Amino acid sequence: MRKPSPIADVVMHPVRLRIIQQVGTREITTASLRSALPDVAQATLYRHIAALVDADVLTVVEERRVRGAVERTFALGERMAHVDHDELLEMGSRELQQAFLTFLAHLGESFDRASAADDPRFRDFLGFGETTLHVTTDDLAVIQAGLGELLAPYLAAGGDGRRTVTLATALIPTDGAAPRG
Repeated sequence: MRKPSPIADVVMHPVRLRIIQQVGTREITTASLRSALPDVAQATLYRHIAALVDADVLTVVEERRVRGAVERTFALGERMAHVDHDELLEMGSRELQQAFLTFLAHLGESFDRASAADDPRFRDFLGFGETTLHVTTDDLAVIQAGLGELLAPYLAAGGDGRRTVTLATALIPTDGAAPRG
């Protein structure tokens, strides 16, 4: 059995991040991905899709014949498309910085695309800010579990006038001081 690549090695590529963003919580065909990412050459897109499938980040949920070719439909796979805590601990400083900068670049690109649409409702769904928390690692586990429970009803695409938004989080220690007991 092959050892899976560290998730950061797989997803921290700008094209792969864009593919993951397009898939999100829905199912999407290769044709829809080509339409959504017209600036990515077809061969390049297919190569990155294959890498994501090989790493179980994407999974094939359906295959059907379309004009003699096989059209595949994808969804997010078994592995979550994020870097987990254990993988963060294994990264060197340069790898960690590159992963974070890739994340920020992807976030900035998403913002640029959304704001360029010149939709007057854009700001109705926009928000950003930061807050300081005073936590232990156990507190963070409780917060993550609570956020997962809170967000679960909003992860599936649905009608009812809902708009798709991206929620991005980053936890960054603000000082090098030892934890307070």
